[in-house]
Amino acid sequence: MEAIQPVRRTLLRDRAYEAIRDAIVAGDLAPGAVVRDAELAELLGLSRAPVRDAFSRLVDEGLLESKPQSYTRVTPVVAAEVRDAAVVVGAMHELATRAAVPRLLAEHIDAMRDSNVRFADAVRGGDVDGALRADDELHDVLVRVSGNRAAAATIARYSPLIRRLERRRFGEGGNCRSAGLHDELIDACAVGDVDEAVRVTAEIWRGLDGMVGPDTRS
Repeated sequence: MEAIQPVRRTLLRDRAYEAIRDAIVAGDLAPGAVVRDAELAELLGLSRAPVRDAFSRLVDEGLLESKPQSYTRVTPVVAAEVRDAAVVVGAMHELATRAAVPRLLAEHIDAMRDSNVRFADAVRGGDVDGALRADDELHDVLVRVSGNRAAAATIARYSPLIRRLERRRFGEGGNCRSAGLHDELIDACAVGDVDEAVRVTAEIWRGLDGMVGPDTRS
């Protein structure tokens, strides 16, 4: 039985964190919803300890808010906070793009093109989850190749705040980020044009301003 090892507590904590985070981003846990560690632990098949650890992390990341001895609940969607997060995440993507472009191989370009095909298909089909997943996969190629762990960690931390609003706006019939801009980005990457790739990346993230709109609390 040497191949069977105890599941580390850190893995359970991460499992709880990812499940709760994804439920918040998807809207299954709506803004203002009160969350209880005992209830979610039962749903996830976990003890309360990793769920409490996940709560602490999600509070730190702005997806939950907590009042000791009173409640823990999903935060409202606040336009100013989403805009701030988008500025930071956009800057990290620009940084990653600048570092990644000179290192890209043909297989990376192919992966980006495949992701953009799936992105465009999902947008046309109204598949919000598929579009966001493909969008993440496309940009993640550049983040991974850049090798910048600090940028990757910052993107991972703040992207859920942005995705929560993006997902809702797409579901309401809003426009998804253009597959055409993705094509421009990929073409620049393919020829090694760092400045153009960074310019297009910046344009993609500036496009979120129209989506954020006026201050939103819901």
